Amino acid sequence: MAITSRPQRAGFPLTLKLSEAGLPKESWLKISQVRTLSVERIGERIGRIDVEMLARVLEGFIEICG
Repeated sequence: MAITSRPQRAGFPLTLKLSEAGLPKESWLKISQVRTLSVERIGERIGRIDVEMLARVLEGFIEICG
């Protein structure tokens, strides 16, 4: 899913603020924008979400997909 540092107008379930992820900037996860990346494009880990945040992400994804 795409991550952006631009404030989002759309709320949950389309986007989710990543306030506890330890990212260097205030960021939002765009749950509605699922992406695939090649392994070569994945760099150093810059943040992490806990189990509760992951459950919220999955809740939003399931709501969008039906």
